[in-house]
Amino acid sequence: MNRALRLFICIAVLATCAFAQTTLNGAGATFPYPIYSKWFNEYHNLHSDIQINYQSIGSGGGIRQVQAGTVDFGATDGPMSDEQISQSKVKVLHVPAVLGAVVPAYNIPGVNAEVKFTPDVLADIFLGKITSWNDARIAKANPGVNFPNQTITVVHRSDGSGTTYIFTDYLSKVSPDWQNVVGKGTSVKWPIGLGGKGNEGVAGSIRQLPGSVGYIELIYALQNKIPFGIVQNSSKNFIKASLDSTTAAAVGVKVPDDFRVSITNPPGKNAYPIASFTWLLVPTNPADAKKGKILKDFLFWMLDSGQGMVEALSYAPLPKEVMEKEKAAIAKMVKP
Repeated sequence: MNRALRLFICIAVLATCAFAQTTLNGAGATFPYPIYSKWFNEYHNLHSDIQINYQSIGSGGGIRQVQAGTVDFGATDGPMSDEQISQSKVKVLHVPAVLGAVVPAYNIPGVNAEVKFTPDVLADIFLGKITSWNDARIAKANPGVNFPNQTITVVHRSDGSGTTYIFTDYLSKVSPDWQNVVGKGTSVKWPIGLGGKGNEGVAGSIRQLPGSVGYIELIYALQNKIPFGIVQNSSKNFIKASLDSTTAAAVGVKVPDDFRVSITNPPGKNAYPIASFTWLLVPTNPADAKKGKILKDFLFWMLDSGQGMVEALSYAPLPKEVMEKEKAAIAKMVKP
């Protein structure tokens, strides 16, 4: 092989490598991290020239970074507020990605039954008004279960979190005391408890601490084999989080044009009450048009092909009418 040919091959290889380094960076919610990891890996397998990196730092961090324009996209489980949108350097589209459920997970020594939680009991545990597992109000909803005389240790998120937003949004709807004392948000002033970073951190603390209870996304409870409670919904039915009951939470919900909507404590008799959309936060006209086009193509793939992968990871797919509405909004993003 002559020198000129070798040089030509080297240049061609370098050019190919450079093209393969098109990278999109995102950050935000831990709630959808398992399915995002799956999607980004599958998309890379289909498009080897595209790499999508995602940092699971919590919804609060995802919102801040997309506001500042330091990432190509963000992710959140609690929609941005009007104030946050006004403070953003870029115009952002909320793109629902999947439906997920937040569950009250626990570690109660000697209790193997699925514990039932009424809304008022759940709120008062996290307010610090119910402090022992053998409290009469817990026992009333769980006849036949022998609860230990053990102090309840509450575990909550320490970071800005969409999972926190979903949980506190729910508690604010079902408990006037919670609404008045704590309220809802990605970060709140917790009356009691220990903090854990990410769904991973809360799940880990619950596994390690006898007597503990916390809130985590369903997939983290299943992956870590942590028991989680059955929650009474607005129809007074006790519902276990599942794909069907999470999907039921979104049935009949009117989704606004900006896709910012809460579906906690819905009216459906079979609906799990602590469910939510989770959103990708996408700049509608990014400075880098090439990256914008790649992200736009990915979003269409996510809706057309990616939804078929969600149930294996215990997320619920988006309703068809929501996906069609999303596609219309995505089509108006940066033009190809």
